[in-house]
Amino acid sequence: MDSLKQYHAKRNFANTPEPRDGGDTQAQQQVFVIHKHWASSLHYDLRLELGGTLKSWAVPKGPSFDPLEKRLAVQVEDHPIAYSSFEGSIPAKQYGAGKVVLWDSGFWYPVGDAAQGYHQGNLKFELDGHKLRGKWVLVRLRGKGEKQMPWLLIKERDGFARASSEYSVVDVMPDSVKMLKPVKRRVANTVPEEPPKILPEKLPKRSEQQAAATQDIAPATLPSAAVASALPDKLEPQLATLAAAPASDAAQWIYEIKFDGYRLLTRIDRVVSFFTRNGHDWTAKLQPLQQAVSRLMLPAGWYDGEIVLPDPHGLPDFGALQAAFDTERTRDIVLYLFDLPYFDGYDLRAVPLQLRRRLLQQTLAGRASDQVRFSEAFDAPAGDLVASACKLGLEGLIGKRRDALYSHGRSASWIKIKCKQRQEFVIGGYTKPQGQRSGFGALLLGIHDAQGVLRYAGNVGSGFSQQALATLMGQLLPRAVATSPFADGTGIEGKPHWVKPELLAEVSFAEWTRSGRIRHASFHGLRNDKPASAIVREALVVAATPQQAAPLLGGGPAITHPERVIDASSGTTKLELANYYRLVGELMMLHLKDRPVSLVRAPSGVGGELFFQKHADTRTLPGVESLDPALYISHPALLTVTGVQGLLSAAQWNVVEFHTFNTGIRSLEYPDRLIFDLDPGAGVAWQQVQEAAELVHAFLAQLGLTAFLKTSGGKGLHVVVPIASCHDWDTVEGFTDAVALHMANTIPQRFVAKSGPKNRVGKIFIDTLRNRLGATTVCAWSARARPGMGISVPLGWDELAALPGSDHWTVRTAHTRLKHGNDAWNGYDKAACRLTEPIKILGYSARR
Repeated sequence: MDSLKQYHAKRNFANTPEPRDGGDTQAQQQVFVIHKHWASSLHYDLRLELGGTLKSWAVPKGPSFDPLEKRLAVQVEDHPIAYSSFEGSIPAKQYGAGKVVLWDSGFWYPVGDAAQGYHQGNLKFELDGHKLRGKWVLVRLRGKGEKQMPWLLIKERDGFARASSEYSVVDVMPDSVKMLKPVKRRVANTVPEEPPKILPEKLPKRSEQQAAATQDIAPATLPSAAVASALPDKLEPQLATLAAAPASDAAQWIYEIKFDGYRLLTRIDRVVSFFTRNGHDWTAKLQPLQQAVSRLMLPAGWYDGEIVLPDPHGLPDFGALQAAFDTERTRDIVLYLFDLPYFDGYDLRAVPLQLRRRLLQQTLAGRASDQVRFSEAFDAPAGDLVASACKLGLEGLIGKRRDALYSHGRSASWIKIKCKQRQEFVIGGYTKPQGQRSGFGALLLGIHDAQGVLRYAGNVGSGFSQQALATLMGQLLPRAVATSPFADGTGIEGKPHWVKPELLAEVSFAEWTRSGRIRHASFHGLRNDKPASAIVREALVVAATPQQAAPLLGGGPAITHPERVIDASSGTTKLELANYYRLVGELMMLHLKDRPVSLVRAPSGVGGELFFQKHADTRTLPGVESLDPALYISHPALLTVTGVQGLLSAAQWNVVEFHTFNTGIRSLEYPDRLIFDLDPGAGVAWQQVQEAAELVHAFLAQLGLTAFLKTSGGKGLHVVVPIASCHDWDTVEGFTDAVALHMANTIPQRFVAKSGPKNRVGKIFIDTLRNRLGATTVCAWSARARPGMGISVPLGWDELAALPGSDHWTVRTAHTRLKHGNDAWNGYDKAACRLTEPIKILGYSARR
């Protein structure tokens, strides 16, 4: 009963259906259960019967059969044995409010002495449940003052282990086992020789009544990497890169038909809206399709797909699709859906493709119609698929990595393999018709080079019907100009007619000549879903293979999984980030040198879980060293970056951000700088942030302090003041708090010194928490683990007025700032002074 005190204290059993006590204990074969719990967030509660109660751990992502997946398991209060059969809803305003289902149950068998393993923090055991089988281990982490002890739940290598890329038990088997027959107790402490097939068919199908009862818990089928998110107004789609052949690691790819149509993004949020890949609203053009999608009653989200118009044989006909728009006869247009980047209040861009597609297929099951269909993947060798697609007259195939995240822009994790070379060209003119032909003879085509200059690429004179010739002439004549839009000569004999380079032609052709012209071209139709400025020659690439490592610019360690997208909003890859740190390394080392550093890792990208690490095993991080443990009493050794090599090895370790302490590595006793973090609340315009920084700058100058400025890479600004290393932490913290309080009292309509979202609405919070022992601030030139990948940049006070935002410079645009380097902080080292006089001026009584 003593071990249940915390359980009892947290609950009002007059209001919650949870059991207060009870349940039969099993002396030799203890029960285990896993509850799937929709509280403030979805998580899984592992419970093992031990010592007369259920020892319990909250596992945010749920268990994994992959031994490489170390799942965090936070220990919570013991539960009574009777809880092993509990399933129901905990009412609102009660502890743990939300639905609870019995996700798995069975028996567990300790390997060795269970009590000893538990107390030593290394509990090994076997599970025999409906879903979880085989050997597992719970490893306790060394805590740092946490109220709830962190452990790791790890699957051990045995016949039940399966790679996460091929199997996710929480996604494949989402439902309750409450209605299943109980697992039989094992006679001996052995496991079956052959692991049983783990299939979702083992679970009974839910009745309509059960399905209705769980309609309010849609996250049940969501993959663990899904992130709760509002539905954005706009979405930039992922694009495929032209490839010469299928990928070599065939098992890691799926292949779909390359539809000969228009890319269409469907946004559903009470109403259905359609957008082209460039964000143009086509809802009004597709009224019949909007009605068809609305009838499906799909959950809110962004649905990615393509619209086509099938010919009598069922094959997509691009010319007919264009004619349907020209004549406003769009009733027969069909929408094929193939991806689901946002769904029902969740951002799925960090979820592997195969899981996104599975969720999309499940969502469309029983709903899809003749006008809205799921784009199926084909289970056959890629080479055979290409041959079949070309024989059928299809445009080609789209290949996608099974584990690909959803990134914006072109990515080598999506490839397109075409039966013929085919792409868009800019129409720059036309020739006179010959013989009996009307309209024109051939269209003169161009593409843009790397500098954005339009170059002549040849002509196309076949593939036109009489109707197409007449329609095209009607669009060419109003665009007539006197001079050629091409930068170079075309070599066309006679007198071509030139037009403004605005129209786009979809053209297939046999090959490119050495002089950059296309041969044996055929016209397929006009496109109006892309801007002319975006048309360039498509380059062939080799499909992305994660096992291959990529070299860094200028040398350095090879980067594994270089194609992995770190930030879906910008498409920034792991290799790009590493190359960025190579680019700014020397500039950044001036801010990192001889300072303790903390690392922010993002193994799953910006949208995934982040890990803030002050301690690490530096044996695998060349250029990163551990400091003397005595420097920070009662804590493991802190880290310091000793050179650019450390930035690169950290980037290989999925580090995105670098944070520094307010002191050097010789001693942590006396800080050498002050940080004023200007953090705008909701409703604060950027201009107000600029003005706030100037006000803080002016006040610090009145106190006799020299202040330096840098962007945060996010929303706010950092004001940095170098000081002499002679004041203790209490003095520094008290002084910065007094400055913040003075600004808030003097200009209350602009500043607030008290944290909390409600206090900060329309105001700027002067965050001084960075001035405590152990606190850190993002280093200058560090990237930020936020959408867009902004960077923190040293800034001159005279540059502030023209700055459009604190995230103005990003990983991809940093090169535009390099010539300024650290110039804005010239004189920083000589500006340090004591706080004695500023304290007197402020009237603050320093603590001793």
